[in-house]
Amino acid sequence: MKLLKSALLATALALPAISPGAWADTPAGVLVVAQNIDDIVAIDPAQAYEFTSGELVTNIYDRLVQYDAEDPTVLAPGLATDWSVDAENKTIIFTMRDGATFHSGNPVRAEDVVYSFARVIKLNLTPAFILTQLGWTPENVGEMVTSEGNTVTVKYEGDFSPAFVLNVLAARPASVVDEMTVMEHDVDGDMGNAWLNENSAGSGPFSLQAYQPAQLVRLAANPNYFKEGPKVDSVIIQHVAEAATQQLLLESGDVDMAKNLTSDQIGSIASDSIKVEVFPQAAVHFLSFNQKTESLTPPAVWEAARYLVNYEGMTDTIIAGQMEVHQAFWPKGFPGSYDETPFTYDPEKAKQILADAGVETPITVSLDVINAAPFTDMAQSLQASFADAGINFEILPGTGSQVITKYRERSHEAMLLYWGPDFMDPHSNAKAFAYNSDNSDDNYAATTTWRNAWAVPDELNEMTNTALTETDPDKRLEMYRTLQQRVQETSPIVIMFQAAYQVAMNEGVSGYVNGATSDFVFYRLVEKN
Repeated sequence: MKLLKSALLATALALPAISPGAWADTPAGVLVVAQNIDDIVAIDPAQAYEFTSGELVTNIYDRLVQYDAEDPTVLAPGLATDWSVDAENKTIIFTMRDGATFHSGNPVRAEDVVYSFARVIKLNLTPAFILTQLGWTPENVGEMVTSEGNTVTVKYEGDFSPAFVLNVLAARPASVVDEMTVMEHDVDGDMGNAWLNENSAGSGPFSLQAYQPAQLVRLAANPNYFKEGPKVDSVIIQHVAEAATQQLLLESGDVDMAKNLTSDQIGSIASDSIKVEVFPQAAVHFLSFNQKTESLTPPAVWEAARYLVNYEGMTDTIIAGQMEVHQAFWPKGFPGSYDETPFTYDPEKAKQILADAGVETPITVSLDVINAAPFTDMAQSLQASFADAGINFEILPGTGSQVITKYRERSHEAMLLYWGPDFMDPHSNAKAFAYNSDNSDDNYAATTTWRNAWAVPDELNEMTNTALTETDPDKRLEMYRTLQQRVQETSPIVIMFQAAYQVAMNEGVSGYVNGATSDFVFYRLVEKN
């Protein structure tokens, strides 16, 4: 323990010298976080695609429009103060914010936006596909994104609602970088990529002061940020891989926050000086039936299944604190979510549904599941509850890659898995759960519908396309709610839960915001009392 304290102190870098005993009360104005950060591969916003790197990008950079700490469900002005939409000509014109500056002191210009978007497209690294949806290519991006004075004109191709385009522009790779600073560090035409994977060039509420892979991140407050805060001087994220060690550090007062504790560890915390906050996450967990398996094709089987999941039995025990009941494809807490949960565990009703439809039981089905907690525990719960109605699951545990490979090959029968959106627009999940216009084997699609061989009815396909192109934002969100209700009623994909994330922290910490994805983690409003 003493050695770990010394390591924390040594890697804090720019902190003033502090005796080991002082870590029983972390430094005033410094939020110290214990977190497993070894998932980071890149922190350049044109390349960053991991969970932890998403947190860093959000706190270091800004976008033209963005979801923000005050309310992560509302798309708000960022570096643009307003914008005008010409849906007919597929054009959005943004007016830049006056007075915004990068951490370098350089002003944020419209030209920086043009450069940043073009840089993502030309580097063509992992998250570039999010922007290329708009029809941008290395050859045409210079014409599709232009600047004049303090305005940026964005053009796009495709039958998209402007609301969809705005959500794309609020995604991680649309972060705006300081062109002048980045190009000073261009090496062999990499547009500063190597340098930005060790440094930062943003305008956000924090700047990157130190980054040591799988060791430490130190963020310093930006006193010139154009919005309220930050309220702490700095944030130190210390890599602590073991959850048990995170718990010890939190209970001894050596850190203010522990972000990777298990449910059992959360339950074992006895200190009154530690609180636990729970944040809904974007991943939805589902049970799906491959429509290549004849016994799983009757809609009555799909309906009965919704009454054979012991929802509360699981959330009260094996997945307590990790998931909450949610039965629609778009996560709760985001615009357009449908939060009704009409299904409860009712095996008698399920048996009646099957009997009324003439479905013969017993039905024996293999159930593929990732061989790790809590998935195997969930599979055993489903095995027990479905048996009550004569549906018998034979559990087939496998590695994540094995399970997903079968899923992509459509060679499974039943599948227990989860899905998360690539960016926070309802279409990201609607296309996965409510659209499949070509169910042929040679028309591979990375959707739950195709992977389960469900030939989605034409009406639902049309509803999905119509919602994507609807220009009225409120009407569009209502269309997605209706679409979710329809899929909830009849689909071979039974959505059961939405993931939740528990964060343990000192009772004196307030203002921490952890939205539904890692891109929605905000330190700007954090205070320590």
